[in-house]
Amino acid sequence: MPTIQAYLPRTRIAYFSMEIGLRPEIHTYAGGLGILAGDVARSAADLELPMVFVTLASRQGYLRQEINEDGWQIDHPDPWDLSRWATPLGAMTAITIEGRSVWVRPWLYELNSPRDNRVPVILLDTDVEPNAPEDRSITDRLYGGNEIDRLKQEVVLGVGGESILRALGFAIETYHMNEGHAALLAVSLLRQHRRGRYEGTEELMRYNADAVRRQCVFTTHTPVEAGHDRFNYDDAMRVLGDFIELDQLKLLAGSDKLNMTHLALKLSGYINGVARRHAETARQLYPGYRIRSITNGVHPGRWVHPAMAELFDGIFPEWRYEPDELTRADQQSDAAVWTAHEQAKRELVEEIRSRTGRALDPSLPIIGFARRMTGYKRPELLFADTERLEAIHRRLPFQVVLAGKAHPRDDGGKASIQQILAHSRRAESPVVFLPGYEMELAAKLVAGSDVWLNTPLPPYEASGTSGMKAALNGVLNLSTLDGWWVEACEEGITGWAIDHYHGESAHGADSQALYNKLEHIVLPLYHQDRSRWTWMMKQAISRIGSRFNTQHMMRRYASEAYLR
Repeated sequence: MPTIQAYLPRTRIAYFSMEIGLRPEIHTYAGGLGILAGDVARSAADLELPMVFVTLASRQGYLRQEINEDGWQIDHPDPWDLSRWATPLGAMTAITIEGRSVWVRPWLYELNSPRDNRVPVILLDTDVEPNAPEDRSITDRLYGGNEIDRLKQEVVLGVGGESILRALGFAIETYHMNEGHAALLAVSLLRQHRRGRYEGTEELMRYNADAVRRQCVFTTHTPVEAGHDRFNYDDAMRVLGDFIELDQLKLLAGSDKLNMTHLALKLSGYINGVARRHAETARQLYPGYRIRSITNGVHPGRWVHPAMAELFDGIFPEWRYEPDELTRADQQSDAAVWTAHEQAKRELVEEIRSRTGRALDPSLPIIGFARRMTGYKRPELLFADTERLEAIHRRLPFQVVLAGKAHPRDDGGKASIQQILAHSRRAESPVVFLPGYEMELAAKLVAGSDVWLNTPLPPYEASGTSGMKAALNGVLNLSTLDGWWVEACEEGITGWAIDHYHGESAHGADSQALYNKLEHIVLPLYHQDRSRWTWMMKQAISRIGSRFNTQHMMRRYASEAYLR
């Protein structure tokens, strides 16, 4: 029987995230933010970091994607069995929402490392008997409902999560907020430090805030406006009640609206972006704050295909825990690397056939594109000039596989999926869209593709991690220079960059730059020089896989952010 008591003596760091990707059967993630949080937890277990993870139970998941006859995404609940994977803990805590007491029950999921190290994940659940019906559903649907529902979820995560950790007996010294969703935990800490009800002086308020900043780490993940939650103060005060005085909250979170990013910035002593370029952008967006840079990574053991992992095991068996050893991956034979990749590619081709009935040719290059479908990701850029794309295909055949979900309220993202599907039906070249994008499908795509395509509009790609997973498997990146790729791209060695142009004609110019790279460099290399292609695959593994991983990333967080 799992018990929380074993974790209490050593756990000192709490990582708060609205979503976390633990395993395919546990639907507590929506996309890259949650998948990153899951990889962080895996590396925390590998490295025996004294951490506990806090998230929402999200019993109804994020969304199950259906594509109707018109190619439009239909959103459905995606329920999972919480009791199958987690154990309810004895302690509950009550928080106040809209003047009502809302009870929060913690569930424990234990994430195990292959070395038998474990970290606890606390799943917060309001579906308990004492709660009113409208409160029992707060933690049901990840990012579900309207703005008020979203604020209630963030109250449960930040305020409820902080309270639950105290109720369970944790003595937390450092709180890491993965995006601004958990920013109210800093206000909860402020209440712990304050004396009276702030009837003292402004200096006392500053003293209390300084104490909180010494405890809080904040990672901002996006420069996209929609990624930063803002709430009307009338709504916020109705939900929060007397949790904090309005004038004090406005000093911390902005005068016009409750801005969760500003709240987290104001009450965190360590702030970082998720790539060097992103940190530069964040400094421009938030002048006056010292914003560091810790580039994201991916968990090596989770994302390397078994055939490639077996190859690594035979040469450097500790690569999962010491991925620096992958710097020697370029010493592997071309034949061994290509054979491992062929196995991953055959599995992807079979997955596509079983899901769609489409039979792709394993001998032809597969261009993979899979991520959240939204405007700045530009999923339709590849199809901007279909006549030229088809002309390239006739001379240098290729296949395209795409996958991804649009946010339920992102009609632009849904329209992109519809356009892609319309093109796939009339295209001469094989173009396949795979609905139901999730962790296991992602693992097959990043291992079985030959080229990993990424076309964000700079500077909106804060980091991106799918390309890191691809590189670990020897899949070559073709991407706009933004996010992490600015640091990893060595032209013609680890992959290729797509030129970006500015101005009104940027979209068309960028698509032509993409076609030029495909037509004159990428596809000719695949078809005509397999030796050089395989050499680049090995360079991608050794130069990218050895560096852009969560083992490396978490060692940096431990030394730079947690042990300040």
